[in-house]
Amino acid sequence: MSNEVDAGDYGPMKRLSTLFSTLQDKFHRDRSDRDLTLPQPTAPALAATSFFEYLVVVSLGKKRGQGTYEPQITYQFPKLANMGRSQSEEEEKSLKAILLFCFPEGVNWAPLTEYPSETFSFVLTEVDGSRRNGYCRRLLPHGKGARAPEAYCIISQVACFGLFSKIFDEVEKRRQISMAMIYPFMQSLREAPFPAPGNTVTIKSFIPESGTEIISLTRPLDSWLEHVDFRTLFRCLTNEEVLKVFASTVLERRIIFMAEELSTLSQVLHAVVALLYPFTWQHTFISIVPSVLIDVVMAPTPYLLGVQRNKLDDVIDQSDMLIVDLTEGAENTFITCIGDESTILPEKLQEELLQALCCRKDNSTSEELNKVVSEAFLSFFVKTVGHFSSHVKGSSGRQPGVFQKKSFCKASEHKASQHFVKRFIQTQMFDVFIQEVERRPTQEGFFHQKIAEYQESKKKEKAKRGQLPKTHHQAV
Repeated sequence: MSNEVDAGDYGPMKRLSTLFSTLQDKFHRDRSDRDLTLPQPTAPALAATSFFEYLVVVSLGKKRGQGTYEPQITYQFPKLANMGRSQSEEEEKSLKAILLFCFPEGVNWAPLTEYPSETFSFVLTEVDGSRRNGYCRRLLPHGKGARAPEAYCIISQVACFGLFSKIFDEVEKRRQISMAMIYPFMQSLREAPFPAPGNTVTIKSFIPESGTEIISLTRPLDSWLEHVDFRTLFRCLTNEEVLKVFASTVLERRIIFMAEELSTLSQVLHAVVALLYPFTWQHTFISIVPSVLIDVVMAPTPYLLGVQRNKLDDVIDQSDMLIVDLTEGAENTFITCIGDESTILPEKLQEELLQALCCRKDNSTSEELNKVVSEAFLSFFVKTVGHFSSHVKGSSGRQPGVFQKKSFCKASEHKASQHFVKRFIQTQMFDVFIQEVERRPTQEGFFHQKIAEYQESKKKEKAKRGQLPKTHHQAV
């Protein structure tokens, strides 16, 4: 979805037309322009190693003469005035979208005396396909009596949920003292280089009565899992239910997740996408759908959407999709489904996945759980499509190779896997992956490392079988 949203006019017909045209344009662009290169990030022009682009504080202001509230930006760092004109215009459009995602429920708010803090994330997708991450913490501001919640939102090109949660802790601590205390901390953070995987960066920050504090921010070693925490996914769903969701996602279907809490929606959707590694979801992804954009559920193209539970009536009429209820104690986890979800994955590999997932411990840390879960699903892809490099022919020098689909499918390790492989290679996520392999056949990475380890273990197993004494049977 584009973040070019006219926040002032959301007539139903205009809204639906805009959504459909945006999604259809994306669909045709994805299908026709297969030479997918990484788009250049849009304004503001910062190095890719910067922590963030800007921070905004979004407050709920009461509409004059009305009993409803509307979100408005009450603080921003850095200011738009410090950007170039073209950058400023682009960011004005982004800011309208940010208001929607920080308070997706709309105008139905009332002053509160208690409100549990929650942290969630969303993705802003530009017209050129580039993506930026939005991290949001909503809480009740310091004060007495009933008051409206406010949201802190950081926009960054970096996907690292855990790291930004810690940054929000520091921002919140300073906000309780004074809004002015946020500026020097965020300035120091903005000037600091984003650390490499496994490394730590330290930020010095002064707080009255506490003196100078040194804040350490450590980036996880497994960089492709740094935006993910699988605990919420497995708290909401059983192992078998996770496999059904995974199977539907792998075939790029329309999937809606429903929950009351925004944090649950964003954490579960990002976890589901992480199960696809080394493949990447190529279609519409909105971890939290604002109320004014609920018509996106009518789009005919694949999507992963997070919708708040009170919007069930707006999505229940849709067919040919999977609707997953993440509510604790839900009577039916799958509100609607196609019906074949349990038969998409090869039966033997399903059993292996379930066995691997059962190895996780109830008291395991986030890092330990991430390791068990990621390796289980990575092993699935190693066994089903890990032989792809042997079927890229004709690559020499600067000439790209050509992927041989037929021989690849026939070469599946198990006959039972062939049906799944034939369906999976039709997806856009596999198409994009294999195009990159055709361009650069000699890639090295974690997936390739796991493939090499698996192939080596198969060779040793085969050699061991060859050394076993043969059994001679006497004819009767």
